[in-house]
Amino acid sequence: MANNKEKTYWPHMIMGFLLIGITLGYWTVKSAVSVPVQKSNEYMMKYQQADMNINTILEKKALFDKHYTIELMDAKMFTEKIAYSKVGKERQSVVLAKGKNAFVYNVVQKDGTVISDANVTFLLTRPHTRKDDVYIENIPFVDGQYKVENIDVVKPGRYTLQLRAKIGDAVGYSNISAYLKP
Repeated sequence: MANNKEKTYWPHMIMGFLLIGITLGYWTVKSAVSVPVQKSNEYMMKYQQADMNINTILEKKALFDKHYTIELMDAKMFTEKIAYSKVGKERQSVVLAKGKNAFVYNVVQKDGTVISDANVTFLLTRPHTRKDDVYIENIPFVDGQYKVENIDVVKPGRYTLQLRAKIGDAVGYSNISAYLKP
């Protein structure tokens, strides 16, 4: 009978690889859970609704853009330089004030006539979270303008001013970046 004194390490290697696999799996799940997924609010609706109806949304937007425009009035703007952008090197952004803010919009026909009977909805949101959203439905038409008042902005950072105007079958969107300095 031969005396086999050579040791084999393959059971230890299998256990080591199994332990590494379990550790990496746990780390992956823990990392994924620690970064919450935020829902998109593009076109002022849930992502799933926008995705299912994108053709209709784009048709209504094209119809709106053909006849009307949305203008933000009396807003203090600044030019922001974007370092790594494929779209452009500069962007106009609204300067927000800490505390109460007011925004004034005009919905205008291409010939300059102000539209008074549009169904206007406003949303102040942050790009990567819906936690601080301020949503106002049915903005009233006062003194020839659509006025959004008493919007409280406390946290510094980047925001987006979104406005949706519906006139008949046409639906237009305004999406303007805004910034509150710390």
